[in-house]
Amino acid sequence: MCGIVGIYSNSPIAVQLYDSLIHLQPRGQDAAGMMTYEQRFHSLHGQGLVRDVFSSTDLKKLKGNVGIAHVRYPTAGHSSDEEIQPLRLNSPYGIAISHNGNLVNQQELAQKLQEKYSRHLNTSCDSEIILNLFANGIDIARKKTDSIFEQICSSIKYIHKVAQGSYSVVSAIMGKGIVAFRDPHGIRPLVYSKLKNSDGSFNYIFASEPTMFHSLGYSEIYNVQPGEIIYIDQDGNLHQKILTDEKFSPCIFEYVYFARPDSVLDEVSVYRARLRMGQNLALQWKKNYPDCLPDIVIPAPSTSNTAALSFAGE
Repeated sequence: MCGIVGIYSNSPIAVQLYDSLIHLQPRGQDAAGMMTYEQRFHSLHGQGLVRDVFSSTDLKKLKGNVGIAHVRYPTAGHSSDEEIQPLRLNSPYGIAISHNGNLVNQQELAQKLQEKYSRHLNTSCDSEIILNLFANGIDIARKKTDSIFEQICSSIKYIHKVAQGSYSVVSAIMGKGIVAFRDPHGIRPLVYSKLKNSDGSFNYIFASEPTMFHSLGYSEIYNVQPGEIIYIDQDGNLHQKILTDEKFSPCIFEYVYFARPDSVLDEVSVYRARLRMGQNLALQWKKNYPDCLPDIVIPAPSTSNTAALSFAGE
């Protein structure tokens, strides 16, 4: 469970990535990383909070108008520099990803990648599994089509088929653009927005939560749909397609604890969801214990403040 962001812009985006990670900081305090490209990948990462990992001098080194970033809350793998995202591979094209989620069949997929496709895995992180599945799928699809969008779709459709668990991903492909995709059940959130420039072109942002949209000038909130892929090519054209249609099963943990209260995920206000949870819990209490009035309501941890207040009010 982490925070991810990807930006396609007509101007350098390092500072925007930094500001976005500040907004996503509650989603991960273990480590942070950024990667941009301009002829080559530029990356910086480190353990700790965003403000401690990056300096203004560092941001000047992250050149380019396309980039992705990540804050980490490790639930798989280890807390080591090798596992700080974004992760990247040099072939095909040059692919970098930031991933939020957990694969439940990680060991099975790792064994298949190593034995069948001779891919070396350098970490115990499930994000590296996603990266190698994505790259391997594109490699295979390149033999059948020259269309990069069709290559990406073919690869992600295969991931949907074999990867079990939750995954929301943003990916930068060298010289090709930026990709965002979500698992078929939409377990982890992924939202995006677009900003029209004076020349008629658009900037795009993808993120785990929309809390940074307003401060960066974006107004609309759209959801990457479960099983959907969205690709912004190098010329700024948007391509999108729903590849797999399954039952929508968002993680309740996002609304109970993980997301910021000012977020709106899958058209549901996190703050309002917590209010309603507290109200419904109080109604259930009154039904089960009609003669017992609580003396005090204690929120623990602090993310339950909203629910506790509405519980007490009800």
